[in-house]
Amino acid sequence: MAVGNIAVPNTIYPIEGIKLSATAAGVRYKDRDDLVVIEIVETATTAVVTTKNTFCAAPVRVLREHFVKASPRYLVTNTGNANAGTGADGKRRAVEICNALADKTGVDVNSILPFSTGVIGEPLNSDAVIAGLDAALANLAADNWLAAANGIRTTDTVPKLASQKIDVDNSSYHITGMSKGSGMIRPNMATMLGYVATDANIAADLLQEMLIAINEQSFNRITVDGDTSTNDCCVLIATGAASSDIIDSPSHPHYQPVFTALTAVFVRLAQLIVRDGEGATKFMTVKVTGGKTTQECCDVAYAVAQSPLVKTAFFASDANWGRILAAVGYAGIEDLDTEQVDVYLDEVMICHNGGVAPDYTEEAGKTVMSRAEITIHIDLARGDASDTVYTCDLSYDYVKINADYRS
Repeated sequence: MAVGNIAVPNTIYPIEGIKLSATAAGVRYKDRDDLVVIEIVETATTAVVTTKNTFCAAPVRVLREHFVKASPRYLVTNTGNANAGTGADGKRRAVEICNALADKTGVDVNSILPFSTGVIGEPLNSDAVIAGLDAALANLAADNWLAAANGIRTTDTVPKLASQKIDVDNSSYHITGMSKGSGMIRPNMATMLGYVATDANIAADLLQEMLIAINEQSFNRITVDGDTSTNDCCVLIATGAASSDIIDSPSHPHYQPVFTALTAVFVRLAQLIVRDGEGATKFMTVKVTGGKTTQECCDVAYAVAQSPLVKTAFFASDANWGRILAAVGYAGIEDLDTEQVDVYLDEVMICHNGGVAPDYTEEAGKTVMSRAEITIHIDLARGDASDTVYTCDLSYDYVKINADYRS
């Protein structure tokens, strides 16, 4: 079950220059939308990041080739089959889908970007995807974000959407995004799949820089199970419809407000993935302060966030806080002075100067760990750097879901 606030926004702002559709192509699921097409206005700028998994899926390889040759006009996503671990045949099928969509829309095939998500190692039914393209194109509409968010789901229990409007000087900007992901989550670039669009006018090179930076504080700071998918991709689109004034550098007066708003949308989408982690019953924020560098804070946070022993202890509300200390100790900080480390669970100090806090009680620890949302704060007391990672607990249901995923 999903944890905490996972509600779809009351207002989902359409983005001028973006149309979406979702249809049932029968790739794997019956009577369920599993094919999503996104149409992008020709004048838009687009940024993309993809998985760092060397065994990346066929559509990721095709996407990378296309993206450097042409400005994207259509994004086509199928669910239920990852088209990963499928060799040359998988790439051929991904290209076939792109060619078919290019023929139907009259655009350069390089402006078609393919995406897939689902089971790894099975041939993709590209014929089913191609057969569904006509219906997908016929249903394109600016207000189809919710339908599309449902269409990209696999084991997700909820659609993941974020949307907001900001006013800067005399301009109004809208940002809307969706993501999917529930298991095989430690993105190491983005998420399983993420699509965010804004009507701001942002130069292409700057947009790519913004996406990389924002990812580092959002999709690259989450983990459900520590596994980086073969299919991770994230796209940021700026249609330019809101203003003719181009945001072309960080010194532009609108850059920081837009960057901040985009970051908020990305963080929300990233947190929704963790809140909907497979079998999750608790949402945990691991905050590390007092580091010498951001990287060592991130390393410590991930060591704690990905520890099966820590995650199972939180599932059971078992205040076995020694597991947290053990994870901090193997995070790779060789010169860490453990006698300076403090650890808190929410407001309760459990460890002070490397040992049990004087006022700590097992009852207080168990009370905090029984909450649905918990912050683990680790102070390394060796510098001014900090970082934050979001994770969830590890439950019986996670094993059940993944033991039965293919059936």
